[in-house]
Amino acid sequence: MRKTLPLGRFMDPRRRAEGYRVERDMLNITARQDLMRNICDTISVLVEEARLDFAENDLEIRVVDPSHVAMIRMKVDSAAFESWEVDETSLGLELVKIRDLLSLGNAGDLIEMKHDEAEGRINLSMGKIERVIRPLDHSTISPPNVPDLELPASVTLSGEDLSRALRAARLGGELVNISLSEEGLTINVTGGDTDSVSVMYTKDEVQELKCDEPVRSQYSLSHLLPISKLMSVVDSVTLRFGNNFPLKIEYEFANGAADVTYFLAPRIEGDI
Repeated sequence: MRKTLPLGRFMDPRRRAEGYRVERDMLNITARQDLMRNICDTISVLVEEARLDFAENDLEIRVVDPSHVAMIRMKVDSAAFESWEVDETSLGLELVKIRDLLSLGNAGDLIEMKHDEAEGRINLSMGKIERVIRPLDHSTISPPNVPDLELPASVTLSGEDLSRALRAARLGGELVNISLSEEGLTINVTGGDTDSVSVMYTKDEVQELKCDEPVRSQYSLSHLLPISKLMSVVDSVTLRFGNNFPLKIEYEFANGAADVTYFLAPRIEGDI
């Protein structure tokens, strides 16, 4: 019998209860449509609602899926935006409302977001389109604490190569084995007595590989495939993991001004 371990198992228990509160104040930003779409599409992989924490110089979003199996931490530098007038501000948002508006624009279009705290609303404008939405009560949305993990092995490869390997693995089943050795990276699925799919990239075919001894762990493809679609256009993606440890995926977009860290709990055989 296999079960998925919650990510909380791998956290320092002293950090599980930590959190912070950011007071709302002023928010007036402008961004390209493609930047906002990347932000919303990434977070929407796990949740429908999220708390966006705006600071003086960056935006941070941390979310965990309802089963506490997968987690995303995203940081976007203010330099990625066309304009940025922000005091420390937290907003709770229904992501679909932003995505629906963004779907009406093109990559180069600009979207402006203003938070009117007195009226309790967010004003969005993109070209001739204006939309007013009400934010969620951000105090009811608790961002997860990020696990502080020391993972023994890592490999960096193109997002296109990783995405293709995971799509191929799906042909064999739901649970994917990811293995790393000095020789290279192997992504393998065994779907039954005879069916299997295997993809290997040698050490010369990846961008960077660090592995003192072979490691292997198993993960759910239903959690990996949605994020892999977004990674497919990224030049470099780094995987970090160990034997039966969470998978940590790191990549950047917006010319390095935005970074994403994705955690996925392993599938472990037996009851733990």
